[in-house]
Amino acid sequence: MGDRLCLAVGIMGNAASLLLYSAPILTFSRVIRNKSTEEFSCIPYIIALLNCLLYTWYGLPVVSSRWENLPVVTINGLGIILEFSFILIYIWFSTTKAKVKVAAEVLPVIAVFCTTASISTFVFHDHHDRKVFVGSVGLAASMAMYGSPLVVVKQVIETKSVEFMPFYLSFFSFLASSLWMAYGLLSHDLFLASPNLVGSPLGILQLTLYCKYKKRRVMEEDDKGGLEKNEDIEMNEAKSNQQQHLMHDDAKGKC
Repeated sequence: MGDRLCLAVGIMGNAASLLLYSAPILTFSRVIRNKSTEEFSCIPYIIALLNCLLYTWYGLPVVSSRWENLPVVTINGLGIILEFSFILIYIWFSTTKAKVKVAAEVLPVIAVFCTTASISTFVFHDHHDRKVFVGSVGLAASMAMYGSPLVVVKQVIETKSVEFMPFYLSFFSFLASSLWMAYGLLSHDLFLASPNLVGSPLGILQLTLYCKYKKRRVMEEDDKGGLEKNEDIEMNEAKSNQQQHLMHDDAKGKC
């Protein structure tokens, strides 16, 4: 019963993570359409790439015992493909200065992963030690991944606009982290559960901010619409009064 429940939660976690990794497709379709990265940040995608690389390695039989963490491998393997694609699109449509900055951020990520994979393979010789080492590095990467949206959260608070914090990204982040936290607890794997204990509250924070500033934006648009409507009414009244004055003057002239 416990194993079946764990597998079921893992499958649901896979589905939620697939939605999470796919959510930026809407953002990057806008980037492609406008041929500009605008105010979007590439940092969340770079850190997500590192997280996917590390946890794919963590779930492979080299580190884990056989295929005990198969759901982790499948979804993070797909995440690698998607995150690489997003980063390449970002680089293609960004300015030269931004290209250099992104390249400087991606190279350390590749270096960290290669170093982690090499050490876990050649220095440690049993699954337990390898899981502890790779899991510890993955834990740090996951903390960074769930913390990276704080850059966007800061921007939302400063600008009082949710334009660059898509709702679906925040919602799926909360959903995926909650399910993987449950999966980690059910499988007694703290390296899977621990980072999501941080990710879930951060997801709630993003959703709260979205609701707050989205509502404020709607109210401002309503106020703006009301002002424009009043201006139109005043303009129409002024035109009507002007026409009446002209008609009155014509009538006096005829008299």
